[in-house]
Amino acid sequence: MGRIIEDPALSNRTLVFRDRTDAGARLAKFTRKYLTLDTPMVCAIPAGGIPVGLELAREYQTCLVPAVVRKLKIPWNPEAGFGAMTWDGRIFLNQPLASQIRLSAEEIRVAEEQTREVIRQRMELFARGQPPPSFRNRTVVLTDDGLASGYTMLAAIEAVISDEPDRIVVAVPTGSRGAVALVAKKSESVVCMNLKDRYPFAVADAYRHWHDLSDEEVMEYLIQAEEISKC
Repeated sequence: MGRIIEDPALSNRTLVFRDRTDAGARLAKFTRKYLTLDTPMVCAIPAGGIPVGLELAREYQTCLVPAVVRKLKIPWNPEAGFGAMTWDGRIFLNQPLASQIRLSAEEIRVAEEQTREVIRQRMELFARGQPPPSFRNRTVVLTDDGLASGYTMLAAIEAVISDEPDRIVVAVPTGSRGAVALVAKKSESVVCMNLKDRYPFAVADAYRHWHDLSDEEVMEYLIQAEEISKC
């Protein structure tokens, strides 16, 4: 189990960040306070993780890599997921949840096909069709705007692990305690400032201003990141 680092003053609080940029800037300072990271590669999950990752990249004067990972959406509740798929097509199912909500094999297959197409489109747009650069022997900081179930981040970790990085650290502004504990099993450390153990959990509850980012907004953040450092 990796180390879990939280800010006790923010435990179980809501509306603690102005927006994703504010959350990323505060998270970057908080992470530097507790962890020594030598020239890390910041790897952010689109769309919401990109503005958070941009602030981490600014703090460490390093590059920002879009980690195109997508949750497998529950057909009748698209805001929730029953697993995730990585940029290289690997699938990680939350099998207990899939069984509990009685997803059929056909429903799972359709969700996988839809997710694969979204990932293809996002790879073309956000990564210009190119796979992420090599993580081998690098310190990788994986980030998103929050951890709900943790399965999307878990999929990203598994994809990065396959390239044999030196270290994997997860840094997020907010997260449920269960998701953070799940992710901590696969990473050296998890930095989560606003840790919550109350149900129900929603990432948006940590933000005073929240909206779904458009592709154009994500691209603007990625352009800003290129001005800091290229991988």
